[in-house]
Order: sequence, then C-alpha cells, then structure tokens
Amino acid sequence: MRKITIFILVSVMLLASFTGCSKYKNGQNKLTYDEAITELNALMKKVDVSSVTSPVMDVYSDDLTEADALSDISVFPLTTKGSGEINIEIAADTELSDESAPDDWGNVVAARFNREGFKLNGKSVTVSIRKITGGEVVTYMRAGAYQPDLYIPSHAAWGKMLDASGIRTITLTDRLLGNTAGILINNKVYDGFIAKYGEANMKTVIEATLAGDLNFAYTNPYTSSTGLNMLTMILKAFDEQNPLSQTAADKLLEYQRQSPPVAYTTAVLRNKAAKGIIDAMVMEEQAYILTKALSDYIFIPEGIRHDHPVFTFEYVSEEKRAAAQLFIEYCMRKENQDLGYEKGFNRHNEYAAQEPGLDGAGYLEAQALWKKNKNGGIPTVAVFIADTSGSMAGTPLAELKSSLIASSAYISSDSYIGLVSYSDNVIKHLDVKPFDDRQRAYFSGEVKALRASGSTATYDAVLAGLEMLAEAKASIPECRPILFVLTDGEQNVGWSLNRVKPVVDGMDVPVYTIAYNYRNTGELEELSSINEAVNIKADSDNIVNELRNLFNVES
Repeated sequence: MRKITIFILVSVMLLASFTGCSKYKNGQNKLTYDEAITELNALMKKVDVSSVTSPVMDVYSDDLTEADALSDISVFPLTTKGSGEINIEIAADTELSDESAPDDWGNVVAARFNREGFKLNGKSVTVSIRKITGGEVVTYMRAGAYQPDLYIPSHAAWGKMLDASGIRTITLTDRLLGNTAGILINNKVYDGFIAKYGEANMKTVIEATLAGDLNFAYTNPYTSSTGLNMLTMILKAFDEQNPLSQTAADKLLEYQRQSPPVAYTTAVLRNKAAKGIIDAMVMEEQAYILTKALSDYIFIPEGIRHDHPVFTFEYVSEEKRAAAQLFIEYCMRKENQDLGYEKGFNRHNEYAAQEPGLDGAGYLEAQALWKKNKNGGIPTVAVFIADTSGSMAGTPLAELKSSLIASSAYISSDSYIGLVSYSDNVIKHLDVKPFDDRQRAYFSGEVKALRASGSTATYDAVLAGLEMLAEAKASIPECRPILFVLTDGEQNVGWSLNRVKPVVDGMDVPVYTIAYNYRNTGELEELSSINEAVNIKADSDNIVNELRNLFNVES
C-alpha cells in the first residue's frame, strides 16, 4: 500500500490547473477570489494554528530505485487465469482486458481458447490476461520489475520504446485487432471550425486552440496510448521536419500555457466535455463508437494505427513462443475477429498511418520533452495536509508517512511545497517554499516526526492550507495552487464542509483527497468535486493504480 500511494500525490499535482475566478456569490453564485479571501480570513479567526519553529531535517533518507517505488505487479489484476502445463501470461492493454463489455475482447477470446484444450508436444496450453496499460508495461519492464510472456499494447510505439531501452522485442504479429485513434470535435463547433480552417487535422486543431477558437484536450502520454500518439502528432504539427526540435519544444510550451490541463483518463475527458469545458479531445475509435455520450462528436482519425501488435521477448522460451502462436492463430479466426467488430474494432481498415518519423528513442524523448514543458512554465504550489488524529495511529499513519516521504522524490524542484498536520488543532510544519534539497530534507524529517492523537479538525486544516496558498499566490501570482488532504475519517471538530466550500470554490483550488482504509468518503468526494479534483481510496488498488502513473509524469 505504501508504494501504491507514492505516486498519487505528485503527478496529479502537475496535471491540475488554476482556473481563475468566476463571479458567483452566496451559495447560488460563486464568490470572487477577493470575496473568498475575505471569508477565509473571517473563518481563520476561529482556527487554532501553531507552527513548528525548528523543523527536523532528515539528512539520512535513502533514495529509492525506480523498481522500489513501483507497486507490486499484482495490483494490475489477472482478468483471465490459465492453468495449463504451458501457461502464457499476456500483458494486454485495457481496451482488450477489462472484465466487462465492451473492453473484454481479450478475455472472451482467452476464455474460449482455454476451454478448447489446445496442446503442444502433449502439454496443455492456456493463457492468462493481465489488465495493464501499454505505458505501465514499459515503465515496469524498464525498471526490471515485470517480465510478461506476451505484450499486446494498443500500438507499436511502446514496443519500439522497449527496444530502445535494451529490452529486445520479437514481433509475433503486427495486427491482432484493428483500431485507430484520433480527434473528436463537437458537432456544435465543427461546421464553424471547418469554415475557418478548411479541414480537421492535428495542425488545424492546434492552430484553432492557440487562436482561442477551440478547447482541445488530450491524455497523459506516459500512460495513455492515445495520449502518446497524439502528443507526437502535436509535435509534428509544430515542426513537420523534426518533431523534437527546439522550435517544437518552444511551441509546445506556448501551447500548454493556453490549453486545458492534460487528462489522465478518457473518462475525465468525457466529464469535461459533458460540462462544456472542452469541445475537442482525443479518443480511440473503438471507445467513440461504443460510447453513446460521444454521439455529438465527429471522429477524425489521426496518427499511427492502434492495431494491437503482439510482442514476445528473448527471455521467453521457444516452447512458450510456439504456444503463443497457437493463441494468435486462434485470435485470427473469423468468429473472433467478428466479435472484435461487434466490440468496436476493425473499422477504418483503409486508414493509413500518419507516422511522426520517430524511433523508440524518439518516442522516449518526446515524453521527456512533454514532461519538461507540460505546465507551460507555470509553477505548482501545493500544501500537503496530513491527518494525525487518534484513529490514524498504527498502520494508517505509517502508510501515510511512508507515502509522503517516498513521494517527495517525485516532486520537482520547480514546485513550491508546504506541510500541515491536524488533529484537534492545526500544526504548520513547513511554510510553502521551493522544493530544493533543503526543503526536501525538512519535509522528510517533519513527516517522520508525525504522531497520532486527538480528534479530526479536517476543514480547519483545509482553511489553514488555503491561507498558505493565498500567501504564496501573493508573491507568485501565476501559479497552480493545489491542496492534498490525507485522512482516514470524517471531521468531528471545527468548521464543517458547508462553511469551507464557498472559500474553496471562490479560490478555485483543486483539493485532492486521499482516504486511508475507510469507505464512507462522501464528504471527501464532495470536497474534491468542487474544482474538478478527485477522491482516492488508498485501500482500493484499482483506483490507486489508475492514478499512480500521474506521479511518474513528475519524475
């Protein structure tokens, strides 16, 4: 659990954004920023805050290896389990490996295959399917933390990245199941867009976004196959001859200052689209076809094809490779390919890939270039708020402390970080300062010194964190302020959520809440929903792992 939570706290931080002030007031309407600050100051008069005058510096903290910082691979579930004498473990991208339709094609076919009773040299052959994104596999394999027998990502770029990392792939088939990715544009703006820009492609979409005519969003290129594909097309739109040039990097920096924040899942994109925040986004065609909520959008294929190549590796035995060929041949049977069509695949077979001209090292460099420029040069200012009430004693506080200490390695020195804890009252451990080596050492030392006792004044601590962010924003006007609240239970003393909500809303501060070992998270979810943040249940491996890669973006 400690390792799972490490990554929840940082990458989310860098993917959030400060959205500015809207004019609402008094419950029905949103407070302006200045009105929110006035209310904050009034509420803080009844909040008991003390400060640590001599914070503890931890100078002996060991650096974690990348493998140490990863969750155990078991947190990515085996959605089909084979039991043959020869059993092949397949790491399959999530649009193939879900337990429920329509993203279950791989599991349906695998279950059929296992029932058929295939044999090789007299031995029974089965397959197991692990549900894991293409980007996750690359992260784990590059860290030496996972070795599947077969790897079925959405597209071939991930395999090229493994080759460039010294993990030689062997291609068993270039296409297991056809798909494309591309751009969705809302019907309401499509005609006007075409009238002005002539055609819809990544170049014109980027031009329209920079001109303020379109709000276009894409997904995290470290985890999302579509996000990686579209990132390289964005870079190619900036410099067709060399997508990794300084010209492309400079234009990406400019673009990221104006574009909506990068989303970590397509579900986030859909939610933003439903609220009218964005009117163009990236999506795989299969998801577009089967998602009724996207019927108001027009799909334009873009980038490389998502044909689900199948890779194996040099370390896999000849026997398992031969067994894998049996499975691939089975997948290519007409009834299984027809099933793929029913589930949204094998459309647009005539679409020819638009290659960005990158090898594996180029794709890795594109990710690094994005990581450097994704915030548009705007620093992140974050306050971590740790629950140290009596119920946190033992395992919850130990997990919290381990998570925070480990996560500090993934926070960039460009960020500004503060630390607060709370029980009956609030303790300010660290003022918001640049997260250089000195601040990191203080952060680790103060977290290690946390002790549990008392009640749970959650919203008093939220107010104190907001006050720290307001003070930081006064000296760093253009920044992304964020709060992280780590707790195991409901508030039982101090201000209530209802009194705090207008301030959070008016200041436009996303509040990410991490719930340790309890399920009744209604209030935390409400707090996080105010400004498009999320609530994370730290005892739910599924949810945590969907978010862990957000922190890898920061590393």
